[in-house]
Amino acid sequence: MFLEPVRALLQFCTVLPLGRPADFDAFARHTWLYPLAGWVTGGVAAAIALLLSGHPGIAAAAAVAAAIIISGGNHFDGLLDLGDGLMAHGSREKRIAALTDRQIGAGGVACGILITMLAVVGLGEAWSVGLAVLTAEVCAKLAMAWITALGAPFHDGIHAYLHGFSRPHFILLALLPVLPLLLLISPFDLGKAIAATGVVVLILLGTARHLFGGVNGDVAGASNEIVRAAVIIALVL
Repeated sequence: MFLEPVRALLQFCTVLPLGRPADFDAFARHTWLYPLAGWVTGGVAAAIALLLSGHPGIAAAAAVAAAIIISGGNHFDGLLDLGDGLMAHGSREKRIAALTDRQIGAGGVACGILITMLAVVGLGEAWSVGLAVLTAEVCAKLAMAWITALGAPFHDGIHAYLHGFSRPHFILLALLPVLPLLLLISPFDLGKAIAATGVVVLILLGTARHLFGGVNGDVAGASNEIVRAAVIIALVL
């Protein structure tokens, strides 16, 4: 039943060679499945971390790099664009222009470096680099599901399209692909991870509404990168 939506999800969120293009609408109607993509990206990152387990710092950097690369850098690009939008001065229109243009400015570079640095350094301190990055990736995609459901769009685009198919109960359904993490980590750690995800999502929604008048695909993509770092830090602390 969910084979086509999952294939479309993975084609949207990763660069994995999955054959013919899937029906994107199949995923659009099931955006609560987002965390399943986190199991794939996080699983690859965790496997790389396991291979380098004797060197935690290198394992952490390689794991984060793998997560970014396997996604094609799409979510990272959203983080850079959000950084430009946050750092822009002037009217809402100027901030939106900075958010949506194709140029990357100092704000985007700074935001990309800082968030990635926090993720890598935090991951290097984790009790298990592999389990921490897997948990962070699954929760990062949970954030995208929540942003998609809750974030009213400020213009037409891919986020507006997905938001149009989303339903309020997707917020709860999106937790279902997250719960199997209980087989790997403690309920307390999963609770911390989900709480960190929720806090970041609420901050992003409020900030985007205030500065841009709503959410777009860049904000949704940025949530993936920011939540990854936030969850890693929450697990370490």
